[in-house]
Amino acid sequence: MISKSALKVLYQLKDAGYQAFLVGGCVRDIVIGMEPKDFDVATNASPEEVRRLFRSCRLIGRRFRLAHVRFGHQIVEVATFRAAGDPIEPDADDTDDEPAPEPAGDDRVHDDGGRLLRDNRYGTVDQDVWRRDFSCNALYYNIEDFSIWDYVGGVADVKSRTLRLIGDPEARYREDPVRMLRAVRFQAKLGFKIHEGTREPIRRLAPLLEQIPPARLLDEFQKLFLAGFGQRAFELLAEHGLLGQLFPATAAWLLQEPDGMASRLIRAGLANTDRRVQDDRPVTPMFLFAVLLFGPISAAAQRRFEAGSQAGQAIVEAADEIVAGQNRRIGIPKRFSIPMREMLALQPRFHRREGRRALAFVSHPRFRAAYDFLVLRAEAGGEDPAIASWWTELQELPQDEQLKRVGADESRPGQAPGAGRRRRRRGGRRRGAPTTKN
Repeated sequence: MISKSALKVLYQLKDAGYQAFLVGGCVRDIVIGMEPKDFDVATNASPEEVRRLFRSCRLIGRRFRLAHVRFGHQIVEVATFRAAGDPIEPDADDTDDEPAPEPAGDDRVHDDGGRLLRDNRYGTVDQDVWRRDFSCNALYYNIEDFSIWDYVGGVADVKSRTLRLIGDPEARYREDPVRMLRAVRFQAKLGFKIHEGTREPIRRLAPLLEQIPPARLLDEFQKLFLAGFGQRAFELLAEHGLLGQLFPATAAWLLQEPDGMASRLIRAGLANTDRRVQDDRPVTPMFLFAVLLFGPISAAAQRRFEAGSQAGQAIVEAADEIVAGQNRRIGIPKRFSIPMREMLALQPRFHRREGRRALAFVSHPRFRAAYDFLVLRAEAGGEDPAIASWWTELQELPQDEQLKRVGADESRPGQAPGAGRRRRRRGGRRRGAPTTKN
């Protein structure tokens, strides 16, 4: 169950005289009987020493230097054992793309709220284990004698499917509030139950997530919702009081209409995404953001529509407003927010089903995503199912039948549709237009 690439890294480090362990989720998954997807290695070799051993190695990281050893499409991450304390100075010959950590302005390791400011001093395996978050992720597989080193009762917790923080839970959450999201992710992914001591502080400390940069929360969002267990993760986030920290506008909307259309849309959208992941089909955060933010966006658009705005423009302005607020929690890159806005703004066009414009709409670059969203809305009760069925049937018809369906079959017998029409000349001078001379 261990990949050949990970074994090569382990044995090459061992043969060079270093300690080398498989560590973290891959060991946990093997104990459970799951096939690991990623393999992490911990060693007493420094990142620069790892880089000298592997030609395909690249050093990354600002807060803590990591070595990525590439084997084709697979990457084995190699981390040097950590210990608490001050940062080390970067090597003078370090020329990788990612800069080394900059020295802090003071000597503090934690801020006033207990958040960990620095965690990048090298140590030993005996020190490294206490830097891990959950006991199930603190198992070290030793390649020298094929044993598991377990300092914190992790094997017993894995076998009992218990998620337990190492150390004092409140202090560990204050060090890094993202651990609350990781607890939810492992509970959703693995079906583990959260130990009472680990679970109790979560709702009380949830506001600490406001300290986390929006870009980091985007990464956590993708891990939670794009890995095949998004529906369960959403339910657990709401249960533990974390949903409002990630999606404030959505959480507020769901409080007003807990069983409304937006709630049904979210459940249907997440279930659909989970099925696509399990079927190994592509998924995009853009679509999920539309699903999760549709309730607040539709409410804001309705206010603008009632004030006199056109439907499409009202949706565009409402999407910009809600995304601007959402970006203060989870940063939505423009490569997701702009297509989402365009997809939502196209929804009113599905009500226009006559003439050649309806056929032209099918070739719109965003049509497929907009159509999928229409079907989802119909499934959730937010749109007339007959409209979704009409567009589904239209796409399956031959071209001549499509023209009849939209009432655009204007061709004369024996003449192709659209033949004989006068075409506007492109690039030529309009009659009466002034000329220019170079």
